[in-house]
Amino acid sequence: MSSGSGRRACEFHLLRYVPDPVRNEYVHIGVILRERASADAPGQDSSDEPAMVQFTRDWRRVRCLDPEADTAILEGMENELRRRFQAEPNGSAGSLMPLLEESLSLSVQMTEGKAYLAESLPAGMEELMKMYVDPPPRERLPRLKGRAAIQARMRNEFERAGVWELLRKRIAASEYTRPGDPLRIDVGYRPNGMIRMFHAVSLEPGVEMAKVLAFSAAGLRAGVERVEKAQLELTAVIEPAARLGATDEEPERLEMYRFGVETMEEHRIRVLTTSDLGRVAETARRELRV
Repeated sequence: MSSGSGRRACEFHLLRYVPDPVRNEYVHIGVILRERASADAPGQDSSDEPAMVQFTRDWRRVRCLDPEADTAILEGMENELRRRFQAEPNGSAGSLMPLLEESLSLSVQMTEGKAYLAESLPAGMEELMKMYVDPPPRERLPRLKGRAAIQARMRNEFERAGVWELLRKRIAASEYTRPGDPLRIDVGYRPNGMIRMFHAVSLEPGVEMAKVLAFSAAGLRAGVERVEKAQLELTAVIEPAARLGATDEEPERLEMYRFGVETMEEHRIRVLTTSDLGRVAETARRELRV
């Protein structure tokens, strides 16, 4: 349906991340936009994309509100919503709500629909994301640190290579070790009969993360061989030593850094730094034939 100005009559919902319903603090993380003509007016032609959903690509606001937020699950939710909309492209307003209720977690809430006039769905989505979701360019947000910074760098490089959507995310170690294992490996993929997994390990707070991964490596490797019938190459991605001040001028910090690296290497874990991620992503692009 088009208005007299040539803009399309639409309706939008905001998606909010609400980690603590009691405190009711939230941050907008996404937008659902649909054309009213395609969903509410029987007999009219439906749009090629009667409903669109888009989540933020900048999770810093979410992490400020909830440092333990699982952004990989939120990204998976976006993909699930898109799949649902494609499965029911001409659903009515009434059928939209059950789809959302099934797909949204308890920590994600949806606002009531509001009317909106858009030149097109993509243009409207871009405008709404700027208005409600994405932070202004000049807004000061805390610099990511530790594991979150390494994870963000990993994602950026894999996205730049065009392979991010092809990777497995948050791979449950319990699939290969035993039930109850809480470890989840950040990303992985399977090229030519082997499996590559990559995990962000920050040595900024100490060597505990390195020791956990080292402890888990043998069980993971054996489990992958048993379940997948493939060899596992497990890679830890860490910060460059200089970024942590691990230099000859700081011998204690340098010794700790070396201990973390050597502990992982002793358990057959390949150790790379964030400086190597461009090369890693390019290798993934070739192996996945993108």
